[in-house]
Amino acid sequence: MPVNLEIKVKVKNFDSLISSLKKLKAKKIGILHQKDVYFANAKGLLKLRKEGKKQQLIRYQRNENGKNRWSNFEILELHQAHAESFLRNLLSCDVVVEKERFLYLYDETRIHLDKVKKLGNFIELETKVVTTKKDAQQRFGFLLNALKLDPKEQLRLSYHDLLLQTGKK
Repeated sequence: MPVNLEIKVKVKNFDSLISSLKKLKAKKIGILHQKDVYFANAKGLLKLRKEGKKQQLIRYQRNENGKNRWSNFEILELHQAHAESFLRNLLSCDVVVEKERFLYLYDETRIHLDKVKKLGNFIELETKVVTTKKDAQQRFGFLLNALKLDPKEQLRLSYHDLLLQTGKK
């Protein structure tokens, strides 16, 4: 199962972050419009991600209380247009998250500048473990410093949890 080291921080705007990403020569991948439909699941989080015509079922587990937010995840590509209605007939829907995601890549780290409907603006870093967790932590730490992100400001919640917590689902 793949593993990421993650952080999520609420931000007012993306201007200084975009400037820093340009200085780092991070690769701008594009703008994604995503709808994540979260389903009740006793073993972590389960979501259907809809992005244009592409659909993925993503299952992940993350310890939100540890020093670092390591995330184990699995992705299943779906090729049926009716995946959401099929899953809604089988499982209870917890919440739907809609966002506009500005995606950048830097040294095996996905950088998301997210505008989340009902919640606001966030930056997320997801550093993929390629060799060792120690290596991932070093690459992650470099980006935290370069983007001037304070780990003390991180939100140890998914967008799913934030929407449920705020009652804005």
